[in-house]
Amino acid sequence: MTETSTVVLGVPRETFAGETRVALVPAVVSILSKSGVRVVVERGAGEQAGYPDSAYQDKGATLGSRDDVFASQIVACVRVAGANPGGDDRARVRSGQIIIGMADPLNEPEAIREYASTGAVLFALELIPRITRGQAMDVLSSMATIAGYKAVLMAADALPRMIPMMMTAAGTITPAKAFVVGAGVAGLQAIASAKRIGAVVHAYDVRPAVKEQIQSLGGKFVELPVETADAEDKGGYAKELGEDFYRRQRELMAKVVAASDFVITTAAIPGKKAPVLITGDMLKAMAPGSVVIDLAAERGGNVDVTRAGETVEVHGVKVMGPTNLAATVPYHASQMFARNVTSFVQNFVKKGVIDLSMEDEIVRGTMVTRDGDVVNPVLRERLGMAAVAS
Repeated sequence: MTETSTVVLGVPRETFAGETRVALVPAVVSILSKSGVRVVVERGAGEQAGYPDSAYQDKGATLGSRDDVFASQIVACVRVAGANPGGDDRARVRSGQIIIGMADPLNEPEAIREYASTGAVLFALELIPRITRGQAMDVLSSMATIAGYKAVLMAADALPRMIPMMMTAAGTITPAKAFVVGAGVAGLQAIASAKRIGAVVHAYDVRPAVKEQIQSLGGKFVELPVETADAEDKGGYAKELGEDFYRRQRELMAKVVAASDFVITTAAIPGKKAPVLITGDMLKAMAPGSVVIDLAAERGGNVDVTRAGETVEVHGVKVMGPTNLAATVPYHASQMFARNVTSFVQNFVKKGVIDLSMEDEIVRGTMVTRDGDVVNPVLRERLGMAAVAS
């Protein structure tokens, strides 16, 4: 009988300020072992997410120091390179080592160039191709689900009114009106969550194809007479459409914003500054005490007054710019992230053997550095580097 080889995968404690998630949870340790992967976890790595060291040991993982973790063939992080500026352990990384994590490559390409100098093979999980096989590995969708859910809870907490309709002895309380801008994963989850707690939900997206998805969740699709035929790229993401388009969109959207008790904006374009969809002037027409949750705050914001990580009050309206909402519910965020990472690792590790074949669309699409060089074509172009000869 042929013995299965063993690959060692290390899980470090996250060092980014406010990051409470962990890349792998105890439940996936035994799943990875079936693929010939042994897991080494830095002591305390999962504590902030609700996963004590003993839980990892019970599932067969080994505990160790940070140096022990970075002695592994593969290291799985939540944040690395551009997503963890100043704390990416480059001094511990060695040539040929495989590093997996969210690296923010499209927004921080220079950080990827710097990381390439380690000689490591860096995989940026944000670049998972949107193909059927990649769905189980899609960290952006997993974390966006959490952001959409949390945004509704934040709005409910900040509003000076209740959200659901209530029939009481003191009279009927009318339901709050919600407006969700952007119907990607975060937006759809926000629609579902707002509807679940009793809001009347309207939603808009530049991609007409999402109308049925919005309606299936109980939302009312807002029709704006603007041309949106070229609003979606081949990967299913919204495209940048130009300032004239966004100006016209804001004009048409103003009435819906004014009639809403809370607004959640989620519009983002990969590698670009978030489009401004709501202006301070538009907030004047909202009722005092209304709330706007801007989920694009880290990318400049969909509201022109948004400040990332802060709450500002404009014309009596609270504009909140939360960042890293997934880290506010680290137990389930880590669980989802770990499932994504496990599926990703299982794609290139079989029976303890690593196969980084560039014929595989997922390997090719997510690999950003190898052998001391940036290998992703999009990043090379952004960095002004010559295309890799085919």
